[in-house]
Amino acid sequence: QVQLVESGGGLVQPGGSLRLTCVPSESIFNFAAMGWYRQAPGKQRELAAIITIGGSTTYTDVVKGRFTISRDNTRNMGYLQMNSLKPEDTAVYYCAVDQSLHNLVGITPGSWGQGTQVTVSS
Repeated sequence: QVQLVESGGGLVQPGGSLRLTCVPSESIFNFAAMGWYRQAPGKQRELAAIITIGGSTTYTDVVKGRFTISRDNTRNMGYLQMNSLKPEDTAVYYCAVDQSLHNLVGITPGSWGQGTQVTVSS
């Protein structure tokens, strides 16, 4: 079972930026895609963005235009660049990889990392 480590979270003021990093324990080429998710207190985990092995990206409406998902195949890492952050972006952010894009879209990947906390507050 792949293990994932997310990092880069923190406290940021509204309008600020953060870049999250995801490091899987296996080669990202073993998986169809990578996804970033978030879970706010008292809410269900939701999808933020997905990037396929071919580089195609998909964003949910709440982050489109503000967040950018990317991957560095050489370093075997994934990233989520978050700009124009809002208080409602406050959540624990998780990454996931899976051989099935369906599993990522359905928020049912094989494993999760520990997540990284993002807090947007003045």
